[in-house]
Parts: sequence; C-alpha cells; structure tokens
Amino acid sequence: MTAGIYVHVPFCFSKCRYCGFVSFPYDKERPLLYREAVLREMTDAAGKSGGVCFGSVYFGGGTPTCLDREDLVFLLRRVGDLFCVLPGAETTVEANPETVDGAYLHSLLQAGVNRISLGAQTFDPSLLDLLGRQAGPAVVRRAVRAARQAGFTNLSMDLIFGLPGQTPFVHRQTLEQALDLEPEHISAYGLELIAGTPLARAVAEGSLAPCGEEEALAMYEETIAVLTRAGYRHYEISNFARPGYECRHNLIYWENGEYLGFGPAAASHWRGGRRQNADSMEAYLRGEGIAEEGADRSREMTDTILMGLRLLEGLDLAAFADRFGVSLESSYGQTLAWVRRQGLAEVKGERLRLTARGLPLANEVFRAFV
Repeated sequence: MTAGIYVHVPFCFSKCRYCGFVSFPYDKERPLLYREAVLREMTDAAGKSGGVCFGSVYFGGGTPTCLDREDLVFLLRRVGDLFCVLPGAETTVEANPETVDGAYLHSLLQAGVNRISLGAQTFDPSLLDLLGRQAGPAVVRRAVRAARQAGFTNLSMDLIFGLPGQTPFVHRQTLEQALDLEPEHISAYGLELIAGTPLARAVAEGSLAPCGEEEALAMYEETIAVLTRAGYRHYEISNFARPGYECRHNLIYWENGEYLGFGPAAASHWRGGRRQNADSMEAYLRGEGIAEEGADRSREMTDTILMGLRLLEGLDLAAFADRFGVSLESSYGQTLAWVRRQGLAEVKGERLRLTARGLPLANEVFRAFV
C-alpha cells in the first residue's frame, strides 16, 4: 500500500447550509498567507518523510478552486518538488462547478492533476436552494463538458440524498441525470445534520421537517440498485466506480494506511502516530494548536476494523492478523459473534464484511467495535 498526501484548502465563496467542514470566506488577503503557511508545513514534513514515495495526492476543502489558478498550480507543483510522487500517482482536486472553466481545468491537467471531483449534490433546483448551493444543473453540465474538453478522463461526482423534502422519485431523477454525464466515479452520501449548521438548526427549531428514515433508506437502496445496474462497482458504503476508477486516495484511509495532511484542520497518520492541525485559520498561520499522539496499538486495531468494514469486500482477516500479531476473533470475539448473530456482518472467505442488512446500519456495527 502506498502513502498519500492531503492538502486542505479551506476557502469557499459561500458556505452551504449543511456543511460542517472547516472553511472560511474567501478574500484577497488570506490565500497568500495560507499559501506561505502550507508551504512551510510541507517543506518541514518533506525533510522528515524519509524518502517515502506517495501514490496519491488529494486537494480537498473547502473549495480548492476558489484559489486563483496560479496559486493552486503553484501548490500542486510544490508538492511534486518536495515529495517523491510516484509516476502515475492519482492526483485529485475537488471543485465546485461554478468555480471552474476550460482554461482553469486545462491548467490543472498541465500541473499533473488527473482526477477532478465535482460537487453536484442534487439536480433538483429547489433542493439546491435549500442547501445553499450556487451551481444549478446547467452549471454542473457545463463544468463536466469543460473537464472532458480539457482532457480529464477520470471524473468523480458527489451526490447527497435524504434531504428535507426529497422523495425517492426526485432522487431517482438526480441519479439518472448524473448517469447521463457518465462520470467514472460517484459518491452518494446520506445527509448528516451536523450541529451548528443552518440546516441542522432549522430542523431542531421545527421550521424544517427532516427526511424520514424509511424514505432515506429507500433512496440508499435505489442508489445501489440504479448505479450497479449502470455498471458501477459498489466498493464502499457510499462510493461507486467504473471498474478501475476506485478512488486510490480514499482507499488509503479505508485500509488505515499512512498519509500526510497539510492545511487547517488537516490530519496525518504517519509511522503509527497521529497529528491534527488547528481548525482556526489564525492558529494555523501561527503554527499553533497542533494535537499529536504517539503510536496506540489499541486505536490502530479499532481504526483498521472500522475503516475496513466500510469497504464492500470487507476487512482482510489475514492482513489484520499479520499487522497486529493477533486474530480478530481472539481480540474481539464477543463483538464478532454479536454482529454475525444479528445478521449485520458475515465472514466470507478471509474477510469480514457487512451484509446487505448491515450496510444501512453500519454505524451500529461500528459502535459495537469501539
């Protein structure tokens, strides 16, 4: 398994009403200060990385494409200058459709980006308004055309279901419109109402009715059925890919591999230890508020189980035993027996995986192992 690099670009032109990610309003001053700080952080880490070569680079946010393209290209090229990035490494940039055009996308391709991830969320205009999204369906389609014309052959699209006021029929229309654009990868997430977000407050105050559990489950099941019929491989709880287009960077997380994270709120998992940057921009710029913890075998075991179970093929039991020197059954025997007895997980060959019943109840399985 190769290691990955993640760069958090914490700027947005506007904050979506459901978003709990660390992001800040874009202005002309902060990006330059941010660029200097993240470059210092990367330079320091490069000197300590021990010559490890990286198989994936991921720029997420926020909205990385809020940056002027010269600034984003500069950071992309500096990653390649500072670190050993393997030939053919997967290099992804997240983008909101309204922030990119053909010239911007062509510049990213020239800078080594070979995977673009577009946030569509839904193709229903009223739901987009509810979410506070700036790009309507026409803008999404235009961004996809621009990406193809620029030369991108690996395009991912984000969708959200289980929205207030959304019905399975409306979600089915979104799936069909997404498929019309032929992305290589689709991430389809159930809405999480995150405390402190405007959407969560509206639901808590009673001014907005949440989507019912049964309807949300029907949308998830419809997502699986529609996308798998269309030839996508359901390889992780919320992720679907054309064969060979699974997200290599996210697979590092799901296999509890090693990665370096840069930018405000970015996390690293390196040599068994963990590091979490401050989520305050001011603290990050000063190099303060960093939380670090050394190697913790118990946490490593738990994280390996929880992340591995997110994959449809499940947790590799032999690899787990090789990694930790103990079998899963000897360490988590009672929990393993319980999830199997409840029909939430099964052992298939040398893997423990969620069942069809367990997929929508994954959080219940995860809690059992914690």
